[in-house]
Amino acid sequence: MAVPKGKVSKARRDKRRSSHWKLSVPGVVACPNCGKARLPHRACKACGYYNGRQVIAVKEN
Repeated sequence: MAVPKGKVSKARRDKRRSSHWKLSVPGVVACPNCGKARLPHRACKACGYYNGRQVIAVKEN
């Protein structure tokens, strides 16, 4: 006759599952206009440029 396996505690279960949901660091590229770091396929927060043209008006300090 089949016998149930022993109970797996929540801590043990969650330790096993912890590696499946690790977040990866987003790739950061340099802005071709100003050289600051920015996320790919996004407008640069420093200069407001995307794909060679200015799409966001940025205040100068």
